[in-house]
Amino acid sequence: MSENIIKVVVIDREGTPHTIEAPTDMGMNMMELCKASELPVEGTCGGMAMCASCHIYVESDHELPEPSEDEEDMMDQAFFVEDNSRLGCQVHLANELNGLTVRLAEVSGD
Repeated sequence: MSENIIKVVVIDREGTPHTIEAPTDMGMNMMELCKASELPVEGTCGGMAMCASCHIYVESDHELPEPSEDEEDMMDQAFFVEDNSRLGCQVHLANELNGLTVRLAEVSGD
């Protein structure tokens, strides 16, 4: 496998895991990867941390950068927030995230 490709696991809202090979040299984030993989992530604001439609739960023990103030403010308004909640648009794909496992958050109204 190329040094610029990692594997991440995304668990959909039905509990099905999807293992996805993800490039780390394109500046992508988890929201973009989920959308490119046709998983049900909205990303309504286009990755600006201004909505919570790409809300995910980080299930693995990977060290992630601390959430920005914008991300924390948005999570304060999100539904079903847990200690491991993040906005997918703020989790940027990097080599050290190989093996990352995330679960798509429920959406309000489901």
